[in-house]
Amino acid sequence: MQYEQLAKDIIENVGGKENVISVVHCITRLRFKLKDEGKANTEVLKNMDGIVTVMKSGGQYQVVIGNHVPDVYKAVTAVGGFESQSPIEEEGGEKQGLFNAFIDMISGIFTPTLGVLAATGMIKGFNALFLSLGWYTDKSGTYNILNAIGDALFYFFPIFLGLTASKKFKGNQYIGMAIGAALVYPTLSGLTAGKPLYTLFAGTMFQSPVHITFLGIPVILMTYSSSVIPIILATYAGSKVEKWLAKVIPGVVKAFLVPFFTLLIVVPLTFIVIGPVATWAGQIVGAVTVWLINLSPIIAGLFLGAFWQVFVIFGLHWGLIPIAINNLSVMHQDPMLSLIFGASFAQIGAVLAVMIKTKDKKLKTLSIPAFISGIFGVTEPAIYGITLPKKKPFIISCIGAAIGGAVVGAFKVKTYLMGGLGIFAIPSFIHPKAGITMGFWGALIGAAVAFIFGFILTMLFGGLGKEGETDQTPVTPPSSSKQATEPDGQVEAVASPLTGEVKALSEIKDGAFSSGALGQGVAIEPSEGKLYAPVTGTVSALFPTNHAIGIKTDRGAEILIHIGMDTVQLEGKYFTGHIAQGDRIEKGQLLIEFDIEKIQEAGFRVTTPIVVTNDAQYKIKETVSKQIHAGEILLKITNHDQKPAAV
Repeated sequence: MQYEQLAKDIIENVGGKENVISVVHCITRLRFKLKDEGKANTEVLKNMDGIVTVMKSGGQYQVVIGNHVPDVYKAVTAVGGFESQSPIEEEGGEKQGLFNAFIDMISGIFTPTLGVLAATGMIKGFNALFLSLGWYTDKSGTYNILNAIGDALFYFFPIFLGLTASKKFKGNQYIGMAIGAALVYPTLSGLTAGKPLYTLFAGTMFQSPVHITFLGIPVILMTYSSSVIPIILATYAGSKVEKWLAKVIPGVVKAFLVPFFTLLIVVPLTFIVIGPVATWAGQIVGAVTVWLINLSPIIAGLFLGAFWQVFVIFGLHWGLIPIAINNLSVMHQDPMLSLIFGASFAQIGAVLAVMIKTKDKKLKTLSIPAFISGIFGVTEPAIYGITLPKKKPFIISCIGAAIGGAVVGAFKVKTYLMGGLGIFAIPSFIHPKAGITMGFWGALIGAAVAFIFGFILTMLFGGLGKEGETDQTPVTPPSSSKQATEPDGQVEAVASPLTGEVKALSEIKDGAFSSGALGQGVAIEPSEGKLYAPVTGTVSALFPTNHAIGIKTDRGAEILIHIGMDTVQLEGKYFTGHIAQGDRIEKGQLLIEFDIEKIQEAGFRVTTPIVVTNDAQYKIKETVSKQIHAGEILLKITNHDQKPAAV
């Protein structure tokens, strides 16, 4: 229940539950599919306590929560009445491009399984580690029970994917599971056991198929345990057949005849056509992946290491993860996941440097949990809360990951199972039969190199000034006879960040601001495109497009400045930022420059609200001036138990 209010606020600000097509979650994010993303209040969500940031990628509206996202997800589905991990409605959504549709499909199918897949992989990895250390033999009961736990999910993976794929394709989930179960049926699976291996491509070995018949039709029987592509294609075909049958079969017998005919049509079709073709396709994909990486493992490591965190930010990693899972299923090893192993260690190396060097208490406090979660491979808090806002540390972490990836590539490290993240991924590099090999040590060396480079380069070149915050020098705004100074020790004066005409919030043509829902304050129609710091404090939020900024004063007041109306649609054009999120700023420092004429020519207003978002704690007195210069007193903020001075 502790997340109920957060869930209500999230649903309200994504446009209400009627705007939600579906919602799922991954390790750190709520992944919404919305009918109209324009109805979502992105700025409100990004500044909300309990939310790290908001991303839009792959046709999804992603609300980054952090490590406790499963609890928030439960609250969101309960409050919104959404079915867990399933679309509630499909009509009305925005049309997606082919790439976005592919990413959305893949993430929807694999996301629900990743937590358990990582957990079982970790169990199998640690079991292999304990076996190599001689703690027990492969004949012991302990080994075999742990191996059963670790193997079960991946061996019967088609059944699990049959469930998740059916949800994604709007089919009967139990039909999907039945198709998957048929693919791994023990009697049929036993026919392929022990078949000789043959070389298909680039030295990659595959099992020979078995030939049987179905009603006289030749069937090429393959091994489908742990497979990925066959069940996804079979389930897709099943959903289409099921929907067609549902239209032609009378309602009185539909409940059992639709599954009856769907299974009779789709399962044989899968064994005869879909399964073999999909298996060959998966083998070719795996072989080509290995061949490309083997052309130059070092260059491959440099590339994947450098861009992996960028792929994760935009959700593009979903185009690569299924390839890795496919490689593990058809070749029982994968070189790709090994190359990005060092990325999380480069990230926490950069975070550790920020934590040591910064003098900002808030940033130091945020760095500690971000570092800890990064050790276990969950790097979103580190990326969005620490390194990305500071820019240079994030770039350095990508460089460290690239160098670590090159080292791993030089050792030709392979991953042998889909295990955990961060340090929990270490057992994934233990060969299931040979035990600890040179590749295992190569993975550890690569991670250590990535961490060291991330740490040292951030310490030296991370863009942290003498005070550990910023190299930006405060700029004094135009002089005025009414410069803002503290009137006394009890009242906090907020200087005008702009020069222009003062307007009441009620005059703004934006319901969120004019109603006072976002806080008390005023608006300014600027005559000059320079925004200065109204107070001394910290940049608590900065929109990537530089059109909106949140500032927390040293006394705790939270100020939101939004340059123009709907200017987020300009995607940063005509805005130039001089600070980053988390920076320490001084009153009068130049924060943002913007081109008033270009913004207006693009059809947008430049009316700028300046509001105190935590206004419930304060009494706020507004200026009576109609014209104001940057640096003059705009607002005076007083705690409720104090008397505000006149402006």
